[in-house]
Amino acid sequence: MATFEEQTECIVEALFSDLLGEDESACRSLETDLGVRCAAPQSEESAEELPTKFDPVVIASRLRQMGDRCNMDFESVSSEALAEVLKGKMEKFGTAVETLSQSWCDQNAELVYERAFLCVSVKLLTHVIKKVSATVQPIQLIKVINGNSRVRNHIEACGGWVRMQRWW
Repeated sequence: MATFEEQTECIVEALFSDLLGEDESACRSLETDLGVRCAAPQSEESAEELPTKFDPVVIASRLRQMGDRCNMDFESVSSEALAEVLKGKMEKFGTAVETLSQSWCDQNAELVYERAFLCVSVKLLTHVIKKVSATVQPIQLIKVINGNSRVRNHIEACGGWVRMQRWW
């Protein structure tokens, strides 16, 4: 069994591959692969159908969907760290994600921090890749996710990456 860090690395590599269009045929959705909706199971029988096998491509696809649903406009946000990231200076990526996630949660009381963190990190990564792809590397997102104990603990408490669709 791979560690949380190793699984995160595999997921982020799959996400990068998808975002850069390197292997579009490999990107699958949870709904298609599992034959179930991402909503909570309707019965105990359908709960047993949830995946038990780690598939980083499916999880990366779900993360991308989450990022796609994030409606944050980075160009209109005032943040020194974000301004640096938007210029391609990725050293501030983690700080920008943390600031934006916390701000988004403060504005939307019903929003769960861990979900906001993952949504913002993927959305910002996607945005920066479109602007300055040469400066963006998978390790930047890997470090941000693995380095946030609150997000990691939440993912692990919910059954790990493999059970991701259950808690989103």
